[in-house]
Amino acid sequence: MKVVFSEATSDYSRYSFPYVVWGFPEPSETPADFFDAGFLPSSPQLDRFYLCRQLRVPLKEWKSTSENRRVLRKGIGLECRLVPRVEFDFSSAQQRSWLDYSEQRFGQGVMPAERLNRLMASPVISHLLVFRHAPSATEVGWVLMYLEPPRVAYYYFAFYDLNWAARNLGMFMMTRAVEFFLDQGYQHLHLGTCYQERALYKAQFEPIEYSTGWGWSRDASVLKTLVRQSPKTGHLLEDPQHPATQALQGLDIAQASRFQLAFLQPSAPDFGSLDP
Repeated sequence: MKVVFSEATSDYSRYSFPYVVWGFPEPSETPADFFDAGFLPSSPQLDRFYLCRQLRVPLKEWKSTSENRRVLRKGIGLECRLVPRVEFDFSSAQQRSWLDYSEQRFGQGVMPAERLNRLMASPVISHLLVFRHAPSATEVGWVLMYLEPPRVAYYYFAFYDLNWAARNLGMFMMTRAVEFFLDQGYQHLHLGTCYQERALYKAQFEPIEYSTGWGWSRDASVLKTLVRQSPKTGHLLEDPQHPATQALQGLDIAQASRFQLAFLQPSAPDFGSLDP
């Protein structure tokens, strides 16, 4: 992996000068290596990834809870099947349905037609998990996924018929995906990022793991604290009173980290003049 640090918004009052960590694949690496290291795709071509707080379910250790079972019972009559993207009929009517859903659920402009079309033509979407209401023979839900068996199933974007919202179809689809990919022999189902309260619904699985920046943790209480309480200093590890920092007491983070950078000495690239 080659790593690039891309500047993000700074806060001089807190001496916070952050960088987004981008990873670029080398010939021997596959996207699964990046998912396992805590990265998610930053490009639909899978040629750039970003380090973030993401969630995953270790499928072989998943234990169905009473809440999981309650959600699954709401989906009686629903079937799911896995369809390769190249075999899926992405019609204009299907596109319009997903765009309407996106405006209502994600917000205006979050998923324009150009972005949706680009995703559906890119390797970041390898398959779709399609949900069908068997009694009416009607498709009611779709999940855009990246699969790299047996290591990674990535639950990317989900769309469903909003007439089914009262039956908690969105949560059913995610829970059924956990069950489905466990049966398919996958190691992890990745569920995307978790930085806001509204994303904590993804943590309704036991065990759940989140990427910390130096590895993976299963402490769901710390995850919820990170979402609900920002560090006072702007730097988590420099806020000794933050519960997430206190949970690290006794841990040698440098030793625990999965990252080790080697400094190369290539000739300096000439980016040219920045003057107009």
